[in-house]
Amino acid sequence: MNRSSLRIVAFLIGVSLFSCSPKATFRIIDKPITWNAEREKLSIQYLKDRHGLEKATATIEPKMVVVHWTAINNIEVTFDVFNPPTLGGRADLTGASNLNVSSQFLIDRDGTVFRLLPDTTFARHVIGLNYLAIGIENIGSDDMPLTKAQLTANETLIRYLKRKYPIDYVIGHHEYQNFQKTNLWKETDPNYRTVKSDPGDKFMNQLRKKLTDLNLKPVPKL
Repeated sequence: MNRSSLRIVAFLIGVSLFSCSPKATFRIIDKPITWNAEREKLSIQYLKDRHGLEKATATIEPKMVVVHWTAINNIEVTFDVFNPPTLGGRADLTGASNLNVSSQFLIDRDGTVFRLLPDTTFARHVIGLNYLAIGIENIGSDDMPLTKAQLTANETLIRYLKRKYPIDYVIGHHEYQNFQKTNLWKETDPNYRTVKSDPGDKFMNQLRKKLTDLNLKPVPKL
């Protein structure tokens, strides 16, 4: 085999090793939902009315990550639901505010991470805790359990966020009411609650096991 052939073989081996690398590079793909004057105004009003906080801008100081699932099986449909500034068709939520629900991050079934809003921009995704919580939505539901790729993506994203912010808690959406008797809870209406099952104890136990070294605080008991 001549020298030229050896170079070609070496190149092909290198390409093969790279393509089979077990650890893909962590990337966040920006896919911003609409943030305009209306959404900013509604968000500032939500902070005041629901959380009792007077703020000039709709920003948060992250201390918590809340993990959700979408109950929608498609990224584009989910994006279309979150994109409008105002909420429609949800009487259980519009009574509290016309601000649409959303989150800062959205993870597809294959583990692809999309950023819908800047990390510290306010999003309505969890009663009583929005003002300090970054939301991670995952494409999934009771009938479509979250995948191993999503588990890995959540872990990697949370580690990234923990390096940037003083994150004390990582909770499932179904656990949010456990904070009602803590000083973190800020919801002005004692009757405004929704019952959630996402993403479930099994997924959160798996995720917390992967994050043990971060020494996160445990979820309070009711």
